[in-house]
Amino acid sequence: MTVVNRAIDCLVNVSMVTGDDPPDWLVRVKEDYFKGGQSFLADADYDQIVDEMDRLGVRRAILMTDLRTDAPEAREFVDKAPERFSLGVGGLDLLRPMRSLKILTETVANAPVSYVSVGPSFWGDGNYPPSDAVYYPLYTKACELELPVTLNTGLPGPPLPGEPQNPIHLDRVCQRFPELKLVMMHGADPWWELAIRLMIKYRNLHLMTSAWSPKYLPESLLHYMRTRGKKKIIFASDSPVLSMTRTITEAAQLDLDPEVLDNYLYGNAERFFFNGGEDR
Repeated sequence: MTVVNRAIDCLVNVSMVTGDDPPDWLVRVKEDYFKGGQSFLADADYDQIVDEMDRLGVRRAILMTDLRTDAPEAREFVDKAPERFSLGVGGLDLLRPMRSLKILTETVANAPVSYVSVGPSFWGDGNYPPSDAVYYPLYTKACELELPVTLNTGLPGPPLPGEPQNPIHLDRVCQRFPELKLVMMHGADPWWELAIRLMIKYRNLHLMTSAWSPKYLPESLLHYMRTRGKKKIIFASDSPVLSMTRTITEAAQLDLDPEVLDNYLYGNAERFFFNGGEDR
């Protein structure tokens, strides 16, 4: 088995639930899709997360936060160890964007933010694919801030409309915003081949395997990682949905050369999220 020397986990959830009760869609994902236990919804413990990261060689983790709640738990992690943790920001109101973009700008100015995130199936009743003009203020602001945007792609786990997350919508986005650093989040099932073709076509388009067990990644994606896509695929666990331990252990068992594995687990995220790099 290849030894993992270093990794960056690009999606960790410090708190999965806002308020007293989890939303129905999250319960459905836990019970019907991932068959998860109570740990699926548990808040992360700082010491346990750091210990797991140290044991696995995870040098950094990006913690999901929400503009609507300010997610104080994630901010506390960042305040304790800004060299280990940064933020991924979600929860934007794209139908009334000005206030959200103002808060986003302030957040980027005052905290280490690695990306801003939107799940097209999860808001607006799934009526707005990423090519819709309601996203354009976000794309423009992200280009201005040189901030990557992550967008859920692939059929969602909960019973929500899946069509808005078809990667084909990103074809028009990438054509209209060539400066935009864009990541397909949560894989692209069942549209893997389409996602790969789009990454070949567009320099700044990448894919993150968050919420995907590495042992179930399709051979077409692994082939792309070994060949034309060595700098395109980014690792993330989506912990506690899938643990760092499970996903990194499984990644180390993939049939990938050490250089390709290191790019997947560390190098691509380091360049794309932390050093402002793009593929040439």
